[in-house]
Amino acid sequence: MPRRRPDITVPDLTGRRAVLTGGSDGVGLGLATRLAAAGAEVILPVRNPRKGEAALARIHAQVPGAHVSLRELDLSSLASVAALGKTLRGEDRPIHILINNAGVMTPPDRQTTADGFELQFGTNHVGHFALVTHLLPLLRAGKARVTSQVSVAAARGAINWPDLNWERAYDGRRAYGQSKIALGLFGLELDRRSLAHRWGITSNLSHPGVAPTNLLAARPEVGRARETPGRRLIGALSARGILLGTADSAGLPALHAATSPDAERGRLYGPSGPGHLGGPPAEQKLYTPLRNTDEAKRIWETSEELAKVSAANA
Repeated sequence: MPRRRPDITVPDLTGRRAVLTGGSDGVGLGLATRLAAAGAEVILPVRNPRKGEAALARIHAQVPGAHVSLRELDLSSLASVAALGKTLRGEDRPIHILINNAGVMTPPDRQTTADGFELQFGTNHVGHFALVTHLLPLLRAGKARVTSQVSVAAARGAINWPDLNWERAYDGRRAYGQSKIALGLFGLELDRRSLAHRWGITSNLSHPGVAPTNLLAARPEVGRARETPGRRLIGALSARGILLGTADSAGLPALHAATSPDAERGRLYGPSGPGHLGGPPAEQKLYTPLRNTDEAKRIWETSEELAKVSAANA
């Protein structure tokens, strides 16, 4: 019997402007396609223009007449993030949806961003923190919903406060978990600060479960010449419909969190199957490392110092 693929209904997004990081391939490309199909104007900030153009072609092939365009962005460079913020503010168009989806996962050796941060912390968290801060006036104007894509890796571990950049003892998996915990704490603190300061923004979290995405594929740019054995196992289980999701279903929690009128602020959405590894999206219990509001305030204030940006000046 063919596997029944989970899906959701996306509301009409005509007239809405959506910005999505990591939209040139994998889960992000699927999200961009669904947003465009629902009528949104989709902005794809990309690091690789060639991949970006290929993504546009694929979206237009599936959604004739899609309103989608590229902008330049390298989340591992704060100068690039600031430049995108300036570009979009110059366009003076409210943003209604922002999905912080892009990320890197477990480089085998420690690498750093252009600004000296450990690559995963700097890209997955600090880059997105800076992006939201630079776009805050447009997010406020659009009464935006901001959805930040975390991971099942955020269910355990902690922020390595004595060594945020893993200079003394690099552990790729723990560093990845830290980056996603930091992003999740930030996403929840964004919602609390929006309520306190009446910014009009709602912020929530999503996670894709486990699926054969590009995070563990061959990534020469992060020092991985071939896909990991775990990636091959994930692909085999996914293809057989055993526990795990697919590249398409992995994007559904973020799509639901970012667009559904039933998705609430300050909540976490992920796959509802066994172990929350695959299946249709649903609200889930907030991971323990994400519940500490003191940690959330600390990561916000620390991120302002690291990224040299402040929401007070946005």
